[in-house]
Amino acid sequence: MEKTNPMRILDKAGIPYEVHDYTSSGAIAGADVAAAMGEDPEEVFKTLVTQGRSERYYVFVVPVDRELDLKKAAASVGEKSVEMIRSKDLLPTTGYVHGGCSPLGMRKQLRTVIDSSAAEHERFYVSGGKVGLQIEMDFADLRKVLDYRLADISR
Repeated sequence: MEKTNPMRILDKAGIPYEVHDYTSSGAIAGADVAAAMGEDPEEVFKTLVTQGRSERYYVFVVPVDRELDLKKAAASVGEKSVEMIRSKDLLPTTGYVHGGCSPLGMRKQLRTVIDSSAAEHERFYVSGGKVGLQIEMDFADLRKVLDYRLADISR
């Protein structure tokens, strides 16, 4: 399997992880991805990129069975409001395409907020940087490779 940016970052830091390939399942929606992998959707996270009124970009990571609460998200980064960026802006901004966006290995590290529910679980599943790949890792190890804060940002 070809290494992706998130895998290279974890390898360099010596962090153990497991790659799950769900491409054969045809799953696209987050809850379907969790089901295809046979995992708890509370432990499988999606990465969402927004832009604030200030025009700054932000990354929010929430469980696949929840939605990003835009008001809570904006408050967590000190913005009056945030909105999802357009699909066509995702690749130039992050280096990732829709469905393969990971908080690890973006072109430029953006301010990242992870839903506080992640801290309730040992295991953490996030995009492997390519559509059809998920990385499973210990949530405690994430702090070693990603600067983020926890906040209640989902509903």
